[in-house]
Amino acid sequence: MADRPIHASEVSRRGFLAGAAALGAAAALHPWSARADGRRAHLRLMETTDLHVYVLPYDYYADKPLDTAGLARTAAIVEEIRREAKNALLFDNGDFLQGNPMGDYIAYERGMKEGDVHPVVAAMNVLGYDAGTLGNHEFNYGLEFMERTLAGARHPVVCANLAKGPLAARPEDDARFVPPYVILDRELTLGDGTKRPIRLGVIGFVTPQIMVWDAAHLTGKAATREIVDAARALVPRLKAEGADIVLALSHSGIVAEGEGTSENASLQLAAVEGIDVVFTGHQHLQFPGKDFEAMTGVDAKAGRLAGKPAVMPGFWGSHLGVVDLDLEHDGSGWRIVESAVELRPISERTDDGVKPLVASDERVRASVQAEHEATLAYVRRPVGETAAPLFSYFALVADDPSVQIVNQAQSWYLKDILAASEHASLPLLSAAAPFKSGGRNGPDYYTDIPAGPIAIRNVADLYLYPNTLRAVRITGAEVKEWLEMSAGIFNRIEPGQPDQPLIAADFPSYNFDVIDGVTYAIDVTQPAKYTAKGAVADASASRIRDLAYDGRPIDPDQLFIVATNNYRASGGGNFPGLTEDKIVFVAPDANRDVLVRYIIDENTINPSADGNWRFAPAGGSRVTFRTGPGAARHLAALTQLKAEPGDTDAEGYLVFRMTL
Repeated sequence: MADRPIHASEVSRRGFLAGAAALGAAAALHPWSARADGRRAHLRLMETTDLHVYVLPYDYYADKPLDTAGLARTAAIVEEIRREAKNALLFDNGDFLQGNPMGDYIAYERGMKEGDVHPVVAAMNVLGYDAGTLGNHEFNYGLEFMERTLAGARHPVVCANLAKGPLAARPEDDARFVPPYVILDRELTLGDGTKRPIRLGVIGFVTPQIMVWDAAHLTGKAATREIVDAARALVPRLKAEGADIVLALSHSGIVAEGEGTSENASLQLAAVEGIDVVFTGHQHLQFPGKDFEAMTGVDAKAGRLAGKPAVMPGFWGSHLGVVDLDLEHDGSGWRIVESAVELRPISERTDDGVKPLVASDERVRASVQAEHEATLAYVRRPVGETAAPLFSYFALVADDPSVQIVNQAQSWYLKDILAASEHASLPLLSAAAPFKSGGRNGPDYYTDIPAGPIAIRNVADLYLYPNTLRAVRITGAEVKEWLEMSAGIFNRIEPGQPDQPLIAADFPSYNFDVIDGVTYAIDVTQPAKYTAKGAVADASASRIRDLAYDGRPIDPDQLFIVATNNYRASGGGNFPGLTEDKIVFVAPDANRDVLVRYIIDENTINPSADGNWRFAPAGGSRVTFRTGPGAARHLAALTQLKAEPGDTDAEGYLVFRMTL
């Protein structure tokens, strides 16, 4: 990729769509289109984000169709808008390269040779994107893999806060993997049918935390700047080069000021002078929408960040984000007169389940059909047997088999390695978290593997991410703090009160680590010591009780080795005391590969949870938690808890009531 800003006239791609629909048809699309004005134009901007290789509406983990996902479905909405609108552009906001077994098949099995086209890029090429940016998951398979993938894209990919090698003194002087921005020279059809050129500046941003999350791939090879700092330096250059309107592709979420704004800086980015529209993502949420209500500077109903139009269209192609601009040319340039924001879903949830709203675009489907079939063969390959079901329906409220098997595999892998090292005398623990536990991904997002043959697709279902295994050396006191952070997933419960929600909605399940090798209880009547972002909420709080190793209270000064992954060991999740200097072993293998090797070695695994953690008594308090409706098949596994299923809520979750 070029190391300098580029202009779209240098990129070979389809011409700008103009005027295929009659004026009356366009007027039905939006009333602005009906204005027969030689100075006004209606421009529609479309966004996808967080596709995670979901090209087809298919769940490779469950090996069945999936009506809530798939760029092939989103493509139908894109083409509908293009047929109706006189002026429309399409953008992608990153995280397209990793996230399901098709991505892993390409990365680990088929590979990416020079000249190969990645299937998600092939699908994007069919749709004719105008530009895109990088997300944090583009780096999961390494820089060479990413660069070979980007080489196949027919649209420019930009990122302003990513540098090749060390940072220069000024952002504008950074060496680049991809250009910081692009200017798209397009021609707009105006309300009276005449045409006038416009220059659209597109600048991209990625979460700076990639330097922590993918340190193994990026350390010494790349560097990042804070998103807002890069924008303040480079947006004026875009304007100076003649951009009429500036669009920010921000692979970064939306949070209030001071609440993790380094990672989720889209609200603060919108306030940068010169930016006109913000496309956002990363959080897998929907904006406009209720997820962002009552936040200063955010209009969650109209879709405004710092007063500017912005959109976040879910994930996996679940929605298409649409920003409508009513533009006026004042003789010297274009300005936005009005704007509107909407989300176009590909499915809806009804009393009978999920109903698709559009059919797949056959051109997109055909572009990846060969890779789809190869992925199916890949994920169906058996590697062993499981003597008991593996499921994650109760992973947030009880010791769980889907987490247990990961901890068993990590300990198995490290046991012999550590035996021949200077750490041979230290106790070995293992930490793992549930990845598929509903939440923002919906009531079907759970692991559910029956007893019997287990295949690669099942292993990918147990461990979603291509993390690599790490070992850290910490004290018994730091083990407790690790668990205190994990215990922040629970709301504080008032003894004796009925039907209190147990799970804190803003705490991601992948930060709920269970540590095997110790036993402990969690007292949810106490306040959480740490916030979901890892800040100290109450320094005197203590939820972890009866923490013991080998049947005795843990010694705060005793040293332990803990098996974990590169994300956690390098500071991911902001767990207290977990820093790079605590890492004592960097495995060459991915956690998922370790899990496969463990199953092959054991041939038949027994994933039954050992119950090493529990809730402390809470005065008979009644709490509620939500899980997938499939949990009803595994009620017999709730031996640790007094829980009863109730009704299904409006989102399709089965609601349990439980006595502590």
